[in-house]
Amino acid sequence: MNINWQQKLTSRKFWAAVAGFVTALLVLFGLDNMTIEKVIAVISTMSVLIAYIIGEGLVDSSRIKKELQNENEK
Repeated sequence: MNINWQQKLTSRKFWAAVAGFVTALLVLFGLDNMTIEKVIAVISTMSVLIAYIIGEGLVDSSRIKKELQNENEK
């Protein structure tokens, strides 16, 4: 079974699951609320950044493929 990591890393559901899992672990280990909020903020920020980078990479690669196809047709 192959996992499509590109799709997973850009999925809001995946990041919500990660944040939920980490939150549960932090509560389990008795961390204070402020620390939990900071960790979840970092996870949320990372998810947005990763999704943006992957999305832009896909757009750029699609544009380059189109340009190459157009050059080959000439």
